[in-house]
Amino acid sequence: MFYACDRPDPRLSVNPFKACIVPRPIGWISTVDAVGVPNLAPFSFFNAISEQPPMVMFCANGQHVEGGEKDSVKNARETGEFVVNLATWDLRYAVNESSAEVARSVDEFELAGLTPAPCNRVRPPRVAQSPISLECVVCDIYELPSEEPEDMGRMVMGRVLGIHIADEAIVQGRVSVAKLHPIARLGYSEYARIEEIFKMIRPGARV
Repeated sequence: MFYACDRPDPRLSVNPFKACIVPRPIGWISTVDAVGVPNLAPFSFFNAISEQPPMVMFCANGQHVEGGEKDSVKNARETGEFVVNLATWDLRYAVNESSAEVARSVDEFELAGLTPAPCNRVRPPRVAQSPISLECVVCDIYELPSEEPEDMGRMVMGRVLGIHIADEAIVQGRVSVAKLHPIARLGYSEYARIEEIFKMIRPGARV
């Protein structure tokens, strides 16, 4: 079948887009507002976009329940900083809990039973229980095209200044994904756990 993205299709119960771009890494973004109130939220429209310099991006669609930009974007805009925490199998329920649409005054670290830990070069705290955290500074924030102003999306691009890595995740000088047990977003309410890992060496690449 062919699905036209600009109109509903009676053959499908919901828009299939997110189920077709899988798996998607989850950017678990921690920020603070201008007065230091922390925020934590997961975004599945997230990825690395450059190695040199190391850069990442996350996208937030729609508005906050109290109106205006969502906290992660608003805080990144106000302070110029954010942290990306790795979403893992052991932390899956906390990741889900932190996705709740709540008042701006709510501390999602406390809501999800997580411990905030200080960062080295940015103000937002990282998730102490997460084995990987990327300290980032904002490079730019883009408004994404939308026909509905209330559904306006924002893409936040950031440069990674430093990475916190759990000691137990390092094996022979490399980060072991097998030790991390990351989760990924699929379509609808589905997620995946990385369990099977295989290696392929590109022609001419370093082993």
